[in-house]
Amino acid sequence: MGHIVLLGDSIFDNAVYVSGGPDVVRQVRDIIPEEWQATLLAVDGAVTSGVASQIKRMPPEATHLVVSVGGNDALGFSYLLGERVRSVGEGVALLEEAQRRFAGQYRQMLEGVLALGLPTAVCTIYDTPPSEPNQRIIRAALALFNDEISRAAFSRGLPLIDLRLICNEDGDYANPIEPSVQGGAKMASAILAFARGEASSRSWVIAAPQPS
Repeated sequence: MGHIVLLGDSIFDNAVYVSGGPDVVRQVRDIIPEEWQATLLAVDGAVTSGVASQIKRMPPEATHLVVSVGGNDALGFSYLLGERVRSVGEGVALLEEAQRRFAGQYRQMLEGVLALGLPTAVCTIYDTPPSEPNQRIIRAALALFNDEISRAAFSRGLPLIDLRLICNEDGDYANPIEPSVQGGAKMASAILAFARGEASSRSWVIAAPQPS
């Protein structure tokens, strides 16, 4: 019997944003085998350092972990986009400092999760709705953080659920930063694919590259 546990932020803990519709964990429960379970430990507003407290509530029968966190960390650095700089290089240097700080925090969080010894997948930070006026800038800035997430995942042999590919339509978002019922359904399918070991481009679960 499988027991999927969702860790992280409001990407999974999105009940208040779907106007009474099913949240992500309910959508996972709707499609997993009848004898399986799904538990939500993710907390709206959490940053990477907050996952440690979520782990303390881990059900003993957990079999698979999925982590989606980092968006609120990135949001905390969003003020950098309004900073005045003298050159593009100076601006990139500011963003690299934020990237480096995030990388350390994310690695520390992930080591705590992996210490549980359970199959684990991590999620990228999705962009924002395609129609969002600043979508191109946001997408470019988030690439710095997503690079660190993918490096952390693949260097540890973990599958990556790429939410940028999953939530690619306006209808996938309840607002510029929260998933809708439609987006949640897509994520639930990818989560189940990971738990079943079905990493593929169709499910947007990217298997970790194997060393040659």
